[in-house]
Amino acid sequence: MGAAIDFSGYLRRLGVGRERPSVDGLKALHRAHAERVPYECLEIWLGRATTVEPGDSIGRILHGRGGYCFHLNGAFSELLRELGYAVTRHYGGVQGNAGLTAGATGNHLVLTVSGLPSDEAPGGEWLVDLGMGDGIYEPLPLVEGEYRQGPFTYRLSRSVVEPGGWRFEHDPRGGFLGMDFRSGSVEMPAFAERHQELSTSPESGFVRVATVQRRDAGGTDVVRGLVLTRVGDDQRRVTLERRDDYFAALADVFGITLDDADRDRLWPRLVAAHERWSALGDGQGGQAGDGLHVEADAGGVPAVGGE
Repeated sequence: MGAAIDFSGYLRRLGVGRERPSVDGLKALHRAHAERVPYECLEIWLGRATTVEPGDSIGRILHGRGGYCFHLNGAFSELLRELGYAVTRHYGGVQGNAGLTAGATGNHLVLTVSGLPSDEAPGGEWLVDLGMGDGIYEPLPLVEGEYRQGPFTYRLSRSVVEPGGWRFEHDPRGGFLGMDFRSGSVEMPAFAERHQELSTSPESGFVRVATVQRRDAGGTDVVRGLVLTRVGDDQRRVTLERRDDYFAALADVFGITLDDADRDRLWPRLVAAHERWSALGDGQGGQAGDGLHVEADAGGVPAVGGE
């Protein structure tokens, strides 16, 4: 795996101590990760390639950054294994709207943890997923049913397109419709090709829209392009038209602090993209985050239609 991973530093980043595996411990780790490590694709907009190697992802997390599903779930799976949890990685697929193909298309990495029985999960299996952007705040028992977390309602059922697999249905206010995943285990190299596509293709939502998301107990904060939105216990939306306002929001809401060189590189690209989306408004494409036609490429990150 290369250089030794600083798991102690990872735990300090989450503000959580090292404890033996337990349901309460797993939930605490998941909540802390969702709140403190952002779902984001800014490295793509900064022109820097990333890998699906968990050690690389953990390195960025230790420096105050995040990533999308391959990074966040890949890193978290290594941390859980280090702490003694029985973790399985699964091949998954997110669908942003009814027109997208259901099933495990490979645009999403999913985790499950086993061996933790409780009244909620008699079989001891849990859905663990920090890579859905505005998705779950705590692990869900891998049991069919409806689940409420804060202001959002989710549903788990057996997948009708992946034999033996599972289906997650998002809250109607979420950034995507749902997600299917296969039952079998898979390792990180299986996602390398799709990661390359999602990082570079002009059709990728990550390439088309600079997105950062953060989930907490009361809802989710999302910035798409220059539009900052809060969905959940409080509803608000603001366009961050000034450079200082945008980078202040990154720092204050999402915990991302960029140096001057990265700010100088990123800001003109954001402004140019926002101007293109604005020009397509009035019925064509709208601005990023305006609730018009969006499609999810991976873990709920949208590509604004019409760009």
